[in-house]
Amino acid sequence: MDNAKTMIEVRDCWKSFPGKKAGEQVHVLERVNLDVHAGEFVCVVGPSGCGKSTLLNIIGGFIKETRGTAKVAGSPVNGPDPRRIFVFQENGVFPWLTVEENIGFGLMSKSAAHREERVAHYIGMVGLTGFEKSYPRELSGGMRQRVEIARALAADAEVLYMDEPFGALDFLTRLKMRADLIRIWQAEKKTIVFVTHDIEEAVQLADRVVVMSKRPATVAEEVKIDLPRPRDLDSPGYLGARDRIFAIMGMDVHGGGAGDPR
Repeated sequence: MDNAKTMIEVRDCWKSFPGKKAGEQVHVLERVNLDVHAGEFVCVVGPSGCGKSTLLNIIGGFIKETRGTAKVAGSPVNGPDPRRIFVFQENGVFPWLTVEENIGFGLMSKSAAHREERVAHYIGMVGLTGFEKSYPRELSGGMRQRVEIARALAADAEVLYMDEPFGALDFLTRLKMRADLIRIWQAEKKTIVFVTHDIEEAVQLADRVVVMSKRPATVAEEVKIDLPRPRDLDSPGYLGARDRIFAIMGMDVHGGGAGDPR
């Protein structure tokens, strides 16, 4: 991965928002530097409200940095790009479209045959075979998230930005979705930037975990997770990486401790 192409490059990124009082500024990010390689799976963790989602929205082109630069594929980020797709916690599937219509939404400019082939491929990949004609209201939360992931993949996005996509799911569904996401990522090798508040989730998923400081946030440390997949959640390597991230954040493994930033 060290020799891989840099897909995302953030340099000296600062972000402030207007405060409630006239002239007041709320400083959210400062001096953020980050590289993400093509095909890499990077998780971003940090204290609640520190600016993880703000950073993701800057990289995704939804908001503009106050100072510094953000580049994707060598070009400055000046707005959203259909080659880079967001997957949110609150699923963004269209309730009036079926599963196959949702997944094929970004392929309307393609031929019917091409669209049908790609939709069928990704329906199978995310495990939704048999639900092609179903509407989102007929699906579980985990299945709706699968639809959204399949839609992003079918549109041939080169980067997936995922903002706590499994946060609203129950524990067992989250575990299954993590395993499925890794399987899909290993097959597709898309670049993924995944924001989560769950350190266990980050260590289970990522090639590298970027740990943000409290607000105004910068990158406190990056932790490389050099463990084979699927990961043994009881292995010394997994537990060591998890505990190191907790320590960087000033917490113990139970989420508490002196200086608890929550």
